[in-house]
Amino acid sequence: MFKKLFILGTLLLGIFCSRAQTTETSKAIVQQEIMFPYQGEHTHGSSIVQLPNGDLLAAWFQGNGERTADDVRVMGSRQKKGTKIWAAPFLMADTKGIPDCNPTLFLNKEGKLFLIWIAVQANQWEYSILRFRTSTQYLGEGVPKWDWQDDILLKPDDGFAQEVAKKFKEMGDSHVGWASYAPKYDDMILEASKDKMKRSFGWMTRIPAITLESGRILLPLYSDGLNMSMVAISDDNGTTWRPSLPIVGRGPIQPALAVRKSGEIVAYMRDAGDAPGRVWVSTSKDHGDSWALAKKTDIPNEASVEIAALKSGKWVFFGNDISDGRYRLSLYLSNDEGNSWYKKEVIEYSPDRKSSFSYPCLIQTADGLVHISYSYTAGQGNNSIKHVVIDVDKID
Repeated sequence: MFKKLFILGTLLLGIFCSRAQTTETSKAIVQQEIMFPYQGEHTHGSSIVQLPNGDLLAAWFQGNGERTADDVRVMGSRQKKGTKIWAAPFLMADTKGIPDCNPTLFLNKEGKLFLIWIAVQANQWEYSILRFRTSTQYLGEGVPKWDWQDDILLKPDDGFAQEVAKKFKEMGDSHVGWASYAPKYDDMILEASKDKMKRSFGWMTRIPAITLESGRILLPLYSDGLNMSMVAISDDNGTTWRPSLPIVGRGPIQPALAVRKSGEIVAYMRDAGDAPGRVWVSTSKDHGDSWALAKKTDIPNEASVEIAALKSGKWVFFGNDISDGRYRLSLYLSNDEGNSWYKKEVIEYSPDRKSSFSYPCLIQTADGLVHISYSYTAGQGNNSIKHVVIDVDKID
């Protein structure tokens, strides 16, 4: 009986929330629903993956806050192929007494499922530890059967500090921005990059990994302490990981990656630097080992962004394209691999600014449709994760 009521409540609330927060629903949206009924606990940082049988698996973190609330854990849910119903949430990971945040899901080329997240030591982002679980038995009901669990420990060498110093010279003088090692932003970041401990800990997940044609896996990471990004690289299907050189700028964090036909990799990032907030971009010409100096684009930015190269050749960008809140989410289209964006479609909008939408995860499923999950708050105490399916062709 509880399961039936849960499903009915989810469907009704999904219909209500979809109509209550937007002035006009995009014609490109072919399906939308919240994953579970509104609740008072904080629900944030979702990730979504399509499984080999066509089902969807989602994960997010949930609790009474974020890094300062020790009850925060990673939750999950499933949606069967061809349905609009999400199963009752289940526990995916919980480091007892320590907040667990920012889960990401992906499959490697062997079909192994990865769940990677952070355990926030000492309730500080800068001391976060990367943790992961893997599963090869995940097509049943409820939580996957985990085969393995471990930590991902990275050790950036002195080349990391040298790259930071080199790129800061390219940027030129500036004394604006933020980092936990402030007040002197540039000097403190440069010194922190030389510290083996500070450059080894505090790397956090946000956007799922991508797999290159070679099989190399690139896991996007960022640091709130160093206020920049990098990627963890695996050339053995996720068994071992090593750090790339940093993606340097005054605040480019939470990178989302896409690969151009030339093999060049593009990272679009949230702005955690000086105003005005704008999306950052960087590129790698050596399969993720090193990155060009990050630069700001013209796209306004307030929070985490997502990007994907579609099978059609088009690119899609998704995020809060405003700099004064999280009350709007828009989808951008590009037909020149992100060099320009010719179309924008507003997917979520709260005219009274009382609702909040943020931290998307975006994938293209086998049928060509785009699936997005994101944090959905319909007023104080009404929290859920929303799932939206978009037919990009209907935008054009």
